[in-house]
Amino acid sequence: MKNLNLFYSMAGLSALAATLPSCQQNKSEANKPYNIVYIMTDDHTAQMMSCYDTRYIETPNLDRIAADGVRFTNSFVANSLSGPSRACMITGKHSCGNKFYDNTTCVFDSAQQTFPKLLQKAGYQTALIGKWHLESLPSGFDYWEILPGQGDYYNPDFITQNNDTIQKHGYITNLITDDAIDWMENKRDRNKPFCLMIHHKAIHRNWMADTCNLALYEDKTFLLPETFFDDYEGRPAAAAQEMSIVKDMDMIYDLKMLRPDKDSRLKTLYESFLGRMDKEQRAAWDKFYGPIIEDFYQKKPQGKELANWKFQRYMRDYMKTVKSLDDNVGRVLDYLKEKGLLDNTLVVYTSDQGFYMGEHGWFDKRFMYEESMHTPLIMRLPKGFDRRGDITEMVQNIDYAPTFLELAGVEVPEDMHGISLLPLLKGGHPTDWRTALYYHFYEYPAEHMVKRHYGIRTNKYKLIHFYNDIDEWELYDLQKDPNELHNLYGQSEYDSIVNNLKKQMLELQEEYNDPVRFSPDRDKQ
Repeated sequence: MKNLNLFYSMAGLSALAATLPSCQQNKSEANKPYNIVYIMTDDHTAQMMSCYDTRYIETPNLDRIAADGVRFTNSFVANSLSGPSRACMITGKHSCGNKFYDNTTCVFDSAQQTFPKLLQKAGYQTALIGKWHLESLPSGFDYWEILPGQGDYYNPDFITQNNDTIQKHGYITNLITDDAIDWMENKRDRNKPFCLMIHHKAIHRNWMADTCNLALYEDKTFLLPETFFDDYEGRPAAAAQEMSIVKDMDMIYDLKMLRPDKDSRLKTLYESFLGRMDKEQRAAWDKFYGPIIEDFYQKKPQGKELANWKFQRYMRDYMKTVKSLDDNVGRVLDYLKEKGLLDNTLVVYTSDQGFYMGEHGWFDKRFMYEESMHTPLIMRLPKGFDRRGDITEMVQNIDYAPTFLELAGVEVPEDMHGISLLPLLKGGHPTDWRTALYYHFYEYPAEHMVKRHYGIRTNKYKLIHFYNDIDEWELYDLQKDPNELHNLYGQSEYDSIVNNLKKQMLELQEEYNDPVRFSPDRDKQ
């Protein structure tokens, strides 16, 4: 019996020893920091994602993120322009705090605090691949490879960490994804958590699709938005823009109607894009667009017929560029699933701002109006986060930095303007969540000639002040007038609402230390 007891004792110890590494491993996995994969596109509007809007296009891979996680229905930017939006995102501060106000005069101060730098200090590997668009070289990244400026759709150049500029052969959305997957597979330290920022050029103007997608959507006809022929009554700043599909969309650069005997303002730039193509790419391009060009100049549409023709071409080219993007998001999701990384990785998809798909007759962004201030934001949550479905609280791109830091267990600096979204991702509905958002756009005079303006948005109202060479106020009731067609400013029955909104806006300007509160002449520091 003594020997039998000894046998069972030894067997129990052996069993315990056998299970110990497994238990330790499970404990280690449970305590492992979360990875972050942050995918951002350029000018991708929520109207062109089927998880937000089913009128136009199907985006099954983007929809996978929303279906397996959360969709923010009130997600906004602080300055609807590429470079400034990226600066807000990476610093967690409004433009008045990070000092990158516009795309034409600013260089990002790369010595300032950013969330990748703080993650690095906490032991994270950080990587940036694709569009940077902040003029200075990136800092705070263990690995980066960026596009010069806007980048090119075909056979693009990349700037490397060796400060070399190299050209890669292929279509840009595929190439950025190739490099991102290669970094995860071959270049990172697998013993460390990582934050990978995949920043695409797509779907930026001038919407040049991959040759394999050129023939898509040609059988689709789209209804003109109800505000397409907006007359901008009571809105002089809206009337002064130069982003009209009818008046300002370039026949050659934007709509690809290139012919030797035709000219346009941006023809030379478009020809330089075509000049990057190899013979096979150019042959496929000409084979597709050749018949369309011939038919267009033969029929010579005019008036509303021309306006509709431009809109249809714009929609189709934009959608084809989205198709490649969606396919490549699917590649990233498939890789993360195949490698067993999804349970421990936060996957975020957003755009640097929204975009007009014919609303008010426009393309581009810049205005504080809903289509451009609103931006898509969807997240696939890691294991341990059970929240699913829609998040309706108002969030802004200044919130991403504190969210990533808190997720990583890093203290959020007090000088960040944004708020961590983690309580929302955990299923909470904080009673003290913000009730208003601040916005400030600076780039004027410049391309598209949208006036400088700042404003405040609540769940019900939006108040905008256009300034600089103009002094105009606009007030909208977003519930009664979601298309923002009826400017209520100056109507006596709204005086108390305007006064309250101005008071709230001043409080936000003081909180964010925006010098414009002192005078419209002091909108920058």
